[in-house]
Amino acid sequence: METIIKLEEIATHMHLEPAEEVSPRPLLDEATHIAPCGQVLPKGDTIGKKPSLGIHNAVVGSKTVPMIKTMLTTACERNCFYCPFRAGRNYRRTTLKPEEMAQTVSDMYRAGVVNGLFLSSGIIGGGVKTQDKLLDTADILRKKHQYRGFLHLKIMPGAEKEQVARAMQLADRLSINLEAPNDKRLEALAPRKEFVAELLRPLQWVEEIRQTERPFNTWNGRWPSSVTQFVVGGTDETDLEILTTTHYLYSQLNLGRTYFSAFSPIRDTPLENRHAEDPLRQNRLYQASFLFRDYGFDLEEMPFTQRGHLPLDEDPKLAWAREHLTHAPIELNRAERRELLRVPGIGPQGAAAILAARRRGVLRELTDLQAIGVRNVRRLSPFVLLGGKRPLINPNPNQLRLL
Repeated sequence: METIIKLEEIATHMHLEPAEEVSPRPLLDEATHIAPCGQVLPKGDTIGKKPSLGIHNAVVGSKTVPMIKTMLTTACERNCFYCPFRAGRNYRRTTLKPEEMAQTVSDMYRAGVVNGLFLSSGIIGGGVKTQDKLLDTADILRKKHQYRGFLHLKIMPGAEKEQVARAMQLADRLSINLEAPNDKRLEALAPRKEFVAELLRPLQWVEEIRQTERPFNTWNGRWPSSVTQFVVGGTDETDLEILTTTHYLYSQLNLGRTYFSAFSPIRDTPLENRHAEDPLRQNRLYQASFLFRDYGFDLEEMPFTQRGHLPLDEDPKLAWAREHLTHAPIELNRAERRELLRVPGIGPQGAAAILAARRRGVLRELTDLQAIGVRNVRRLSPFVLLGGKRPLINPNPNQLRLL
């Protein structure tokens, strides 16, 4: 029972950074707001009205599973300016030992309460010592308790390469938060962290190991994916700065996901008087990052303003299409997959459906697209040709089209 109380206290303080959530944007009511690390906090900051163990629905592969997000300790010796767990902040800290955490998660797993664990920690005694405790917890879970659920394990700033390699053997996903796009911006958020040596280099090690070694000693025969997160609006960074680093992470380090958290001020922190960032900016950054990861776009193709930001009033793919495709529409019967993915309203599944349908015949009408599962025809129609003609939208879908 004491351990459950500890987990409730941890969950009261945090829903940590986004991690495999069904939706990257939690639905909030008037009693809540999002902290910069992704934590959903009640107004008034840290006292929740209803205890929770921090269990949420998470997307793992093609399945949705219950996942607990928690920490070994909410105590931390680092003084990050934006963080509710920073050193010196006045609230009660909670700590679990590796054996205690592993046993509790194993009990939940066997009872069918959870099928996933996101495990992080505050830093006490340095990053190496803290990482050892995270690894001990994961090792006890996998070996002693035969835990076969999903494990998302945090890499602590300052962890050693051997620790990263061991974490890769135990986890399904690893993450270390860059928080800022470069060392200059990190200095304004977390002055005791080193951007390259402590944060970026472990992500580089993960990819180096994936590329040079085989996953013989991993728990499931596969290397884990890797992700990171940025605080958006905690300093005066531009979208160009964030997306420059994001593009590097996808193209060079094969990250599975980059998360973005719109800054929201936390009481009793150095940035408590800074204005909260518009959540729409966070959303535009997600859209742009998916264009890099899933649609083949380059950084140079993003519709940045002169100040280095994405437009808030229009998603970046639509903004690109208005500039490039309005007067040069794409013929859907001849376009390659890369071209199809640049059309608003066509995603990877839609592109695959179009390519498959073309092997059976010619696409002539928007109804042909709807019949193969491409639904958002109003969005794509200004930017495409079908049989050399611009398609017409039937204003009344129940009315037969005149031939």
